[in-house]
Amino acid sequence: MGFASPQEAMAFYGEVINQHRFDALLPVLAEDVSFWFSSGSHSGLAASRQAFEKTWARIVDERYWLEDLYWLAIGDDSAACSYHFHWTGRMNNVPAAGGGRGTTVLRRDPAGWVIVHEHLSAEPT
Repeated sequence: MGFASPQEAMAFYGEVINQHRFDALLPVLAEDVSFWFSSGSHSGLAASRQAFEKTWARIVDERYWLEDLYWLAIGDDSAACSYHFHWTGRMNNVPAAGGGRGTTVLRRDPAGWVIVHEHLSAEPT
């Protein structure tokens, strides 16, 4: 499965992430993907899988979504967008929620558009 545009790739990511199955995300992730989260930096698919699965285990019934995507740049082979992210779920059996801002960089590989980097951070105070 390849994505014809960076917007299509981000739409897929936003929908599939709530399945809480890392393998379902693989079509939209580059093998050399890197994620920068408040919990640390994770490079490559194996490290990224561990980070995602740890979060999904910690936040029960998590629902994650993106809002206000703003395309900073879209070129023939790369694109970048910023957005606000939100999540809800339960931690230690108590309702919890959070969010912040994110930036995602995508690249067009031979099979289509993939995410190569994501950086999430808290909103400024």
